[in-house]
Amino acid sequence: MTGRYAIYFAPEPGTALWQFGTSWLGRDPETGERQVERLGLPERLHAKFIAAPARYGFHGTLKPPFWLARQVSSEELQIALGDFAAARHPFVTSQLRFDQLRGFLALVPFDEGNALSELAADCVTLFDKFRAPSTEAEIARRNSGTLTTAQQDNLYRWGYPYVLETFRFHMTLTGKLTPEEMATVRPLLQRATDVFLEAPLSVSSVSLYHEPAPSEPFQLIGRFRLGSPKNGV
Repeated sequence: MTGRYAIYFAPEPGTALWQFGTSWLGRDPETGERQVERLGLPERLHAKFIAAPARYGFHGTLKPPFWLARQVSSEELQIALGDFAAARHPFVTSQLRFDQLRGFLALVPFDEGNALSELAADCVTLFDKFRAPSTEAEIARRNSGTLTTAQQDNLYRWGYPYVLETFRFHMTLTGKLTPEEMATVRPLLQRATDVFLEAPLSVSSVSLYHEPAPSEPFQLIGRFRLGSPKNGV
């Protein structure tokens, strides 16, 4: 398959977190089902808030989107990801909370130094052989001019600035918001998620997402169970 790939964490289907995230963003990236929960917001305003994250589907990034290197195939990537997941164990990390990151609203763990960061670091480094080198245009697009030295180094080495020591696990819920927009939507999201955010986050799989063509929605094409030897294409 052509297009970009990404390794993400996706909550298990049927969980309150998955149901909320997919309905808030208006699409289940695994089934393609569309069911929108606007939390009382006008359609136009809700669409504006979710426009940026909706195309990527509800997720937490482990390895950011990348083009496949010429010498590897999608099937090889999936086999490697299955083997990678099988060699690890499911785990539970801290509960999630709301935070503002670079102007957008996301769910982040209370415990910043957690096993999710280690899992993401492994995904970034071990699967880099599957990533085609970034083009000058891609680097320019991601180089905002406000990156730290470490973030710039990551951009040139790994194709993305916010990895490894500059990584912060998050599940994006909105695009960039003005202070007024933040004041409008944050209380609505807080009330809608209060119950299930009290529970620790269970991580039992890693998922492969695929963008068939530029600007098309990302699709979840495979879940790979941690600790399961039955993973496969």
